[in-house]
Amino acid sequence: MNTSMDFGKTVKHKLIDIEKNQAWLIEQVKDKTGLYCDNSLMNRIYKGEVRGNVRTAICEILEIEEGPR
Repeated sequence: MNTSMDFGKTVKHKLIDIEKNQAWLIEQVKDKTGLYCDNSLMNRIYKGEVRGNVRTAICEILEIEEGPR
């Protein structure tokens, strides 16, 4: 399996574990980074198409490992 998709699964599983949804995560990312974030960007991050500050912020917010890029 693609490690990029593993990141998306990890994020989604963590959201379920903490009983939060993607909309909550998007707001947290916006607050933390000041950067634009929406469902489309999140899906691209899950697929490994986009990396950088938003992905790093997601890892910090959810307290997960960033893993291989």
